[in-house]
Parts: sequence; structure tokens; C-alpha cells
Amino acid sequence: MSTNRFVPDDFEISASLETDRFRLRMLSVDDAEKDYEAVIESRELLHTMFGGPWPRLGFTLEENLADLERHQQEFLSRKAFAYTVVSLDETRVLGCVYIDPPETTDSDAVVVMWVRQTEYDKGLDEILFNEVRNWISSDWPFKKVDYPGRV
Repeated sequence: MSTNRFVPDDFEISASLETDRFRLRMLSVDDAEKDYEAVIESRELLHTMFGGPWPRLGFTLEENLADLERHQQEFLSRKAFAYTVVSLDETRVLGCVYIDPPETTDSDAVVVMWVRQTEYDKGLDEILFNEVRNWISSDWPFKKVDYPGRV
């Protein structure tokens, strides 16, 4: 791995992952409205899952767009990788997956994810976790990955 690089310069970033139930692809500003809808629907679940204040009460579409701009820029500069989880017909955002550099040297990457409340209630969270864990293991250059809040 190059010095101060999250992934090697010659590593080809996965453009997508598709299953029979969903597709992962780069989260972009074009997803702002659909992503915002999923975030707002899942506000309480996100607070429970991540233990923080995001998204705050009153979180706006403009704030979400700013978040997506940051995630898209990080992806394009290979600093971190945010993937949207969408329905196969691309009509709904079902959640997100974030592949981030670790804050310590105990791991090579930190992967967190969430699904919208309606999909969580249908069991998609566990399905997504298993698919992503297998994908990271087979297609990414990481040896030790942390999945906070997961076994």
C-alpha cells in the first residue's frame, strides 16, 4: 500500500455489487432526494444503530446534499467509499454502506451500513451485512476489517 493511502494506487475500486434484491453503487449527489427520504424515514433507527445525533431533528435536504457531495468527493479521491444501496430498478434508496479508513492501526478498514426502517423490518439488514462482508473479503485489499456494532 502506498504511504498514507487507504487503498493501493493500482487497486480497481468496485463500481457496484448486485444481488437478486439490491444494488450497491457509488453514492452521488444525484441520489440526494431519494437518500434524504430514506434517512428521514429511518431517523430513529439510525440514532439507535449509531448512537449519535445524526440525522438531527430538522435535518434538511440541503444538508443531505452537502453530505453527499463530501462522500462523492471522498470516493473519487479514494479516501473513503460510500455506496448507496438501491432497489434493482433504482426507484428507491434502501440504505448505505460506508468503507472508511480506520482511526487506529488495529484494522485496515471500518465498514458501517444501514438500511431504511421499512427494509430493516423485512430483514434486509442481516442480508446486506452478509453480502457486504463477503464482497469486502473477496474483492477488497483489506486483511482486517472492523464492522462496528456487528459480530
